[in-house]
Amino acid sequence: MAAQASVAVGSQVWVEDPDVAWIDGEVIKVNGDTVTVKCSNEKTVTAKATNVHAKDPEEAPCGVDDMTKLAYLHEPGVLQNLKSRYDMNEIYTYTGNILIAVNPFRRLPHLYDTQMMQQYKGADFGELSPHPFAVADVAYRLMLNEGISQSILVSGESGAGKTESTKMIMRYLAYMGGKAASEGRTVEKQVLQSNPVLEAFGNAKTVRNNNSSRFGKFVEIQFDQKGRISGAAVRTYLLERSRVCQISDPERNYHCFYMLCSAPPEERERYKLGDPKTFHYLNQSNCIKLEGLDESKEYLETRKAMDTIGISSEEQEAIFRVVAAILHLGNVEFAEGVDGDSSKPKDEKSLFHLRTAAELFMCDAKALEDSLCQRIIVTRDENIVKTLDPESAKGSRDALAKTVYSRLFDWLVNKINNSIGQDPNSKCLIGVLDIYGFESFKTNSFEQFCINLTNEKLQQHFNQHVFKMEQEEYTKEEINWSYIEFIDNQDILDLIEKKPGGIIALLDEACMLPRSTHETFAQKLYQTFKNHKRFAKPKLSRSDFTICHYAGDVTYQTELFLDKNKDYVVAEHQALLNASKCAFVSGIFPLLSEDSSKSSKFSSIGSRFKQQLQSLLETLSATEPHYIRCVKPNNLLKPAIFENQNVLQQLRCGGVMEAIRISCAGYPTRRTFYEFIDRFGILAPDVLSGSSDEVSAVRRLLEKVDLQGYQIGKTKVFLRAGQMAELDARRNEVLGRSASLIQRKVRSFLAQKSFIALRRSALQIQTVCRGELARREYHNLRREAASLKIQTWYRMHTARKAYKELFTSAVTIQSALRGMCARKELHFRRQTRAAIIIQSRCRQFLARLHYSRTKKAAITTQCAWRGKVARKELRKLKMAARETGALQAAKNKLEKQVEELTWRLQLEKRMRADLEEAKSQENAKLQAALQEVQQQYKETKEILVQEREAAKKAAEIAPVIKEVPVVDTELMNKLRDENDKLKTLVSSLEKKIDDTEKKYQETSKISEERLKQAMDAETKIVDLNMAMLRLQEKISTMESDEKVQRQALLNTPVKSMSEHLSIPIAPKNLENGYHEVEEQKEPQSAPPAIKEYGNGDPKLRKSSADRQLENVDALIDCVGKNLGYCAGKPIAAFTMYKCLLHWKSFEAEKTSVFDRLIQLIGSAIENEDDNDNLAYWLSNTSSLLFLLQRSLKAAGAPGSVSRKKPPQPTSLFGRMAQI
Repeated sequence: MAAQASVAVGSQVWVEDPDVAWIDGEVIKVNGDTVTVKCSNEKTVTAKATNVHAKDPEEAPCGVDDMTKLAYLHEPGVLQNLKSRYDMNEIYTYTGNILIAVNPFRRLPHLYDTQMMQQYKGADFGELSPHPFAVADVAYRLMLNEGISQSILVSGESGAGKTESTKMIMRYLAYMGGKAASEGRTVEKQVLQSNPVLEAFGNAKTVRNNNSSRFGKFVEIQFDQKGRISGAAVRTYLLERSRVCQISDPERNYHCFYMLCSAPPEERERYKLGDPKTFHYLNQSNCIKLEGLDESKEYLETRKAMDTIGISSEEQEAIFRVVAAILHLGNVEFAEGVDGDSSKPKDEKSLFHLRTAAELFMCDAKALEDSLCQRIIVTRDENIVKTLDPESAKGSRDALAKTVYSRLFDWLVNKINNSIGQDPNSKCLIGVLDIYGFESFKTNSFEQFCINLTNEKLQQHFNQHVFKMEQEEYTKEEINWSYIEFIDNQDILDLIEKKPGGIIALLDEACMLPRSTHETFAQKLYQTFKNHKRFAKPKLSRSDFTICHYAGDVTYQTELFLDKNKDYVVAEHQALLNASKCAFVSGIFPLLSEDSSKSSKFSSIGSRFKQQLQSLLETLSATEPHYIRCVKPNNLLKPAIFENQNVLQQLRCGGVMEAIRISCAGYPTRRTFYEFIDRFGILAPDVLSGSSDEVSAVRRLLEKVDLQGYQIGKTKVFLRAGQMAELDARRNEVLGRSASLIQRKVRSFLAQKSFIALRRSALQIQTVCRGELARREYHNLRREAASLKIQTWYRMHTARKAYKELFTSAVTIQSALRGMCARKELHFRRQTRAAIIIQSRCRQFLARLHYSRTKKAAITTQCAWRGKVARKELRKLKMAARETGALQAAKNKLEKQVEELTWRLQLEKRMRADLEEAKSQENAKLQAALQEVQQQYKETKEILVQEREAAKKAAEIAPVIKEVPVVDTELMNKLRDENDKLKTLVSSLEKKIDDTEKKYQETSKISEERLKQAMDAETKIVDLNMAMLRLQEKISTMESDEKVQRQALLNTPVKSMSEHLSIPIAPKNLENGYHEVEEQKEPQSAPPAIKEYGNGDPKLRKSSADRQLENVDALIDCVGKNLGYCAGKPIAAFTMYKCLLHWKSFEAEKTSVFDRLIQLIGSAIENEDDNDNLAYWLSNTSSLLFLLQRSLKAAGAPGSVSRKKPPQPTSLFGRMAQI
């Protein structure tokens, strides 16, 4: 009722909103039980007054560190306070002694360094900002001072930061109770290093968290009397074994599998591991790698933590062998065997992984296969072997993997406890509980059932603790209080764990029955709890059931309840791994004795977990608990995002809202006397005027306002729910009246002040205006005088400017006209000159064209006439060529002319050499005479200079001697005569030199003319030689053709042909080694055919001879160039040799090709000055001589026609050709 009375128009309130849970607004209308609120998002909402909560208008923008200090302790106030602090990066908040931690999803290293731990060391609770170090310090101080064991319970859903908060608490306890660093491997170091190991083998990525603990952990840290850590123990609860074989996307398996696949290459090769995607137990999800996580680095850190804990390298090797064996075991697939209900490994790949797993387990591969594919049923008489189908074999494989991993995890926990050790003399401990929070997914199985049972038990413990703290607070303040009711969840606990009719008991019963299924188990639940208010059956399901937990309803699927509850090991698996050669594997599977196995009853996971949970609660009850509630602000796992609905649900699941409800059931609002008087003293100021006692003042103030149901303690005022809002409403009314009075006085003061200021301003404005008007009048007079002066000067300037522009324009026009006339005259003159030049060039071109045409016609006529004359001469030469004697005479005559020209050339050369030698001797003599004369001239000149100097000195010393001039005159005359003679001699010598030079020049001209004549003669000789060679070649070609034709005629079948043929005449030797065949005399009785051939048309013979000459000329032109080498051989020599073979020059009796080639080579060698060309022609000459020698030797072999040896050649190339 108090809450409703406080709602008035203009009040600030919180109203429910479907998007952000609660939204603030202002009441704009009140209509009975309904109010209309205008929200901060500009929406208008109508709600019941009971669903509206008051908002503190004076709340701090950054919130309060302890939410018990809130003026209104309700859901929207708590939610807004957490959001305000989260926005300021204040992630920790108190609610009494409970610490609420909101996960920031980013690193804040400044909050957890050594300096921060030093600040919280020994500080009172609440003195500093909320922090896990403060909770740990309070627990440590209470344990040390009062000797009472403490416990810190860290809870929250997956991803809320429980594991990190647990690490921070353990770090602080290790800091407070640690030993010196020099003491080696201390207990606190081992305790801290146990976290990475347990995280590697017990944590995995889930939908809500990348590093979710899939087991519960309670760490007992023991201390000695001095407060130092003396021992520790780790207790674990309900490891999620099914995750080893089955994961859903996008979750991952346990971290250790991925770490081992990222181990160094040598270790991966040792375990035959590769990419995690290749293993069935890992590739069921698409999430293989975590962003920002280096698996290889984590693997090395885990090995290092194992070393710190005390796990030897051999044990580490065995641990990771088992982990690798589980991965290989998951890749074993099964197919149907020979029998219909039997199974066997599917393919070679499965056999490989089976053998690898057996190798890593150090057991027999065949025995491992049999244990997976068969079951042995023990009867009284015999053992029966039962084969399993592929699906059952797959289930057996997964059961073995889960059992091995569970045993491995239990071994690690026991090893950590044994390595750290426990102190039997310790009487105090601090327990840190890191356990899973309330879980509700789309699919909830046996693990979620056990987790939620744990949270129900812890919530009951939490409610009892909060209620106890409330009672202690009231007792401490010595106020009257009645029994406060709170929601008790004992009925849910009875539903689950009561014997014999609880869910766990019915589950154990179903597991013991051989033919029970999940459907029969569900039907049993429906029948047993059909009238239970906390149990419900979903409408659309035949095997699911729903439990109404304190945090909400959860629907469970019973399909795997029976399999997951069974806690037994297959006998074949037990025997196989117990017989392993690896001591580690056989150690985690010890052989049970027959007596113990017979006497043991059925054991289930649920019953064992219930016992562990009961033991945990007994331990917690024996300690003083401290609570840390971890909250996940959003499901995106990203910073700076605060989802109200999500956080509010976690606060409800974590029991925070229940603690607030318990607090609201009593006196939720508590204020110290000073704070209360300071806030509400304005309600009765007369009460406070004469009183100095705060308690009396508070009591009188409350009586004055007529408030009922409050309590006054020793230091605080306790108010019921809604009373704070009622006091605030009255306070707002008083403040409103006071504000109205203050506003009236202030407005009167402001009006009076405004009038005085306005009057003062009017006087000042008038003064300023008069002064301004006077200044403007004076300014206008000055402007008028200035404008007259400016106009005068401006008119003068304008007139002058106009005159100058007119003058400039006239001058410009005149200059433009004169320039235009001059340009026209220039253009006319250029045009006239160009016309004259064009006319002259045209006449010149026409005259040159007429001349060239006339010249061309004359040349054409001359060429035609010369051609006619040449053809006539050619016919004469052809007729003369038939006469061998005339040709021989012409040849001899040409040879004589050549010899005569050669002799004359040599004679001319000798005369030239003698002339040059005489000329040089004469020049040398003249040069010597000239030098001698010049030397005499220099000596005479020096003597004359010396005599003159002596005469000057004598004149200076004895001037009296001037009176005797006779001696001086004679000496001077004598010297003058000698000087004249010398000058005459010099002039004569110069004349001789000039004459000599003239003679030398004339001689040089004569010698140059003779040299030119000699060169012309030599050129003529070369031309004559070429003409002679061509003539000889033509003659030899004609003779050869004639001989061939005669031979052909002789071979024709003509009667008495041999009688008419003449005998050939022996060849005549020539001096160059060639043979000239004398002309055969035609007999008188020659046949007509031969006469016709001899007198036939010469064009046939002419064509072959001309072609032969053209081929020879082409060869001479070709080899006359530098053709170079090919494969180290001279190209020119081989070209000449091949041409000679093609023309059959070696078979002919006489040919001129050799002479022309040798003349070409000789001229190139004798006239060439370059060494490279000389070497080139010498190499060609030697190669050609070698080829000629080989051909000539082959021609001179036995069987060849013996000929007369030619005479010894006289020339060099003649001898070369003979070789």
